[in-house]
Amino acid sequence: MIDTHAHVHDKAFDSDRDAVIERARAAGVERMIVVGCDLTDSDGALACARRYGLHASAGVHPHEAKDAPEDLASAFAPFFEHREIVAIGETGLDYYYDNSPRGAQQRVLRAQMRIARERKLPAIFHLRNAFDDFVAILREEWRDGMRGVIHCFTGDALQARTYVEEFGLKLGIGGVLTFKSAQPVRDAARAIGIQHLMLETDCPYLAPVPHRGQRNEPAFVTETAAALADLLALDLREVAEHTTRTAAALFGLG
Repeated sequence: MIDTHAHVHDKAFDSDRDAVIERARAAGVERMIVVGCDLTDSDGALACARRYGLHASAGVHPHEAKDAPEDLASAFAPFFEHREIVAIGETGLDYYYDNSPRGAQQRVLRAQMRIARERKLPAIFHLRNAFDDFVAILREEWRDGMRGVIHCFTGDALQARTYVEEFGLKLGIGGVLTFKSAQPVRDAARAIGIQHLMLETDCPYLAPVPHRGQRNEPAFVTETAAALADLLALDLREVAEHTTRTAAALFGLG
C-alpha cells in the first residue's frame, strides 16, 4: 500500500522515526508521500524522503499563505531538481480556521495550481469549509491533463461527484472514515467507488479507530484499508491493489 499523505518529518516523530518507517514497511505500507506545508517544511519533507527512500511534495498550506513569497514559482524552483518531489501541495482553502486572509489563500492556491500545470505534477488539495470558492477557482484554473487529490476528504456524496466527474480528481481517504460522525464520508465513498479513492494517514493527525486519540503513523493506513474494504464489500487485497494502482498513476510512481 501507499500512504499518500504523511508528515513523518514532523517533530512528533523525532524520537522514533526509524522505527515508525520500519513498522510501516512491516505492515505492507511500502511507499509514502511526505507532504510539505511551507517552504521550510517542504525542505524537511524532501530531506526525510531522501533519507528513507520515500517521495515528497513541496507546497504552501492555506494556513501559511499569508507568509508566502509573491514569486512562488521561483521559490519552488530548487525543489524540482530532486526526483523525490512528485507533487505540489498541500495547498488549498481553509475557512474553518482562517489562519490566513481568504484573499491570500486564494492567491497562493492559484499560484500553486499554475506551477502544477506548468510542471505537469499533481496537486494535493486541503479543503475545509470552502467548497464553493474552491470549485469556482478550479473552474477557472483547471485544464485538461491536470491531476490532483482532495486530501483527507470530509465532504458529502454531492461534493465527491463534483470533484470526480467534473475535474477527474481523486479522494484521499484517511482515518476519518472510521469515525462514528463520518457517515457522509462513507456515503461518498460508496457513491463514487474504489477506482477514485486513495489511502492516507495525514500522520501524526487523525488516527483511525481503534487508535483514535493516539499519534497517527503510516502503519495505521491498514486500519483504514480494512474499514474501506468492509464498507465497499471488497476483499482487503482488492482495496490495496486498487488504491495503490490509483496512487501510483496519479503521482507517476511507476
